[in-house]
Amino acid sequence: MKRAFFVTGTDTEIGKTTIAAGLLHAARLAGLSTAAAKPVASGCELTEAGLRNGDALALLGECSLPLRYEQVNPLAFEPAIAPHLAARESGVELTVAALAEPVRAVLALGADFTLVEGAGGWRVPLAGEQSLSDLAIALQLPVILVVGVRLGCINHALLSAEAILRDGLPLVGWVANLVDPNASRLEDNLATLRERLPAPCLGFVPHLPVATPAAVAPYLQLHC
Repeated sequence: MKRAFFVTGTDTEIGKTTIAAGLLHAARLAGLSTAAAKPVASGCELTEAGLRNGDALALLGECSLPLRYEQVNPLAFEPAIAPHLAARESGVELTVAALAEPVRAVLALGADFTLVEGAGGWRVPLAGEQSLSDLAIALQLPVILVVGVRLGCINHALLSAEAILRDGLPLVGWVANLVDPNASRLEDNLATLRERLPAPCLGFVPHLPVATPAAVAPYLQLHC
């Protein structure tokens, strides 16, 4: 069965790409073909090949289908600021329609396991009144929530889950990613998340010295 999911997070810098690349790696180990898209990315580096984003490159590296960089990340901006601001400074109108077309092209490739990674959290703004969550709604993709485990993560996770469900999309699972190795009451916080989030936990990723996709994959499960 072909499966595709939208990956969002409880905040920015909480390891969405780390988890997404780990899931793709786990899928490859399971013998599944993989594809990915990160339709918009800011904080890109100017190279001889053009603007390149580290997160998008990490996803591309775990795609078994022969995708070009531009297919994975069609809209790339250099400033490390909110995508809608970076797009505005570049004279680009960042709309759901502009993002949905290239993502649908990746989905149409028919990989066994496809991930579409958002930017930041669920309500990241686009042009006008649109948000990145509207892209997930337009594509009708079930959602995987990455919870950055640190102080305040329970509130952020529950609010994100509530918004996803209110928008009419299924929350098929969540992953706890330990971003603060000194987080207190870790087991209690994880227990609270398991009790209150309305979806199964797909894994807990500890703070790893080097969080490569191969290192992260063993902590994840694909039962989503």
